[in-house]
Amino acid sequence: MKLYDGGRAPNPRRVRVFLAEKGISVPIEQIDLAALAQKSEAYAALNPLQRVPALVLDDGTVLCESIAICRYFEAQNPDPPLFGRGALESALVEMWNRRLELHLLLPVSAVFRNTHPAMAKMEIPQVPAWAEANKPRIEDFLGVFDRELANRPFAAGDRYSVADITGMIAIDFMKPAKLAVPEACANVRRWHAAVAARPSAGA
Repeated sequence: MKLYDGGRAPNPRRVRVFLAEKGISVPIEQIDLAALAQKSEAYAALNPLQRVPALVLDDGTVLCESIAICRYFEAQNPDPPLFGRGALESALVEMWNRRLELHLLLPVSAVFRNTHPAMAKMEIPQVPAWAEANKPRIEDFLGVFDRELANRPFAAGDRYSVADITGMIAIDFMKPAKLAVPEACANVRRWHAAVAARPSAGA
């Protein structure tokens, strides 16, 4: 088994934090995104979409997409449960993971990819107007999330889950995108401080 990782990129980090929470260690090979190693012939043979992460299993099966990889490890190692227990909790975790992915992580990524000079070789063309269009969407969603967090400690309920991983990484990714959590979102700030203090956050 080998995990192809991408350093500080958010999706590979999702997998690393997930594995750290599970206490799982796997061999890792770094893909140098700055050098466009993800576009090499060897890596493209593993993942034609040329994105990281990718997990190669012992039988040669390749799993891509960070949440799919996390689900594989969850099924193999169900404790602690990071995708929820039971029908309701699992559904709530799925709902909030999707919301945080679609309405926070992806818009923040759109801002970063379309404005940061380091992305000029990867995001062709960069469209600054698309970055600007996503900024108010990010702020609106953070307001929604802040109101939800007034009544619970974690993204999907009383227990830490993969939704918290996605949300934490989205908030962390706001810094290189030159975005900030609004001062009014005190609950988001409290939640982020708590999840970022977990040992797994440094993975």
